[in-house]
Amino acid sequence: MDFKSSDTITGPRAEDHLPHTTQAAVKIVIVGGFGVGKTTMVGSVSEIRPLTTEETMTQAGIGVDDNYGSETKTATTVAMDFGRISITEQLVLYLFGTPGQERFWFLWNGLFEGALGAVVLVDTRRLEVSFDVIGRLEERGVPFVIAINDFPDAPRYPVEDLRTALDLSEDIPIIKCDARRRASSRDVLMTLMRFLHSLAMTRA
Repeated sequence: MDFKSSDTITGPRAEDHLPHTTQAAVKIVIVGGFGVGKTTMVGSVSEIRPLTTEETMTQAGIGVDDNYGSETKTATTVAMDFGRISITEQLVLYLFGTPGQERFWFLWNGLFEGALGAVVLVDTRRLEVSFDVIGRLEERGVPFVIAINDFPDAPRYPVEDLRTALDLSEDIPIIKCDARRRASSRDVLMTLMRFLHSLAMTRA
């Protein structure tokens, strides 16, 4: 390929470079069913421009993808979302958002590799889509917290009722959030990090 003199090759932006104070990086996955807000959460909290693999939804998905509760959604993640957030000057989290549609779940195995923990985003309008997601994490032994994404028209239930409905043990944290808001998404990640720390202390 011939390049013209006007062609430019650009690398990472200055703000995308890893802070020089970083001493540890941790991989976290954001999982959940279709349309629960995974891409939104990664985008809202990432300190770098997030990488997304969204594609426009077409009629080919009719009858294949279950978009109940998200009928107005026009794009879907087909591989992953990626972002990064510095928790402290020394600790950085790499965030990987998984595709929500079941036909793309074969990609989850690779995304779970090396993950220290996970956030399960839940939409209370469609609790049932979370059952298989939670089951997959339990099968792989990936610790997780539950984040209830606060959609305006979603029903609200007491935390203990949600714990019972999702068949969760008492030690798994459940936190309500608004995935559109950076502070709220960061609180979810901090809850996960505290949970992981408590597990490490228990096993020590």
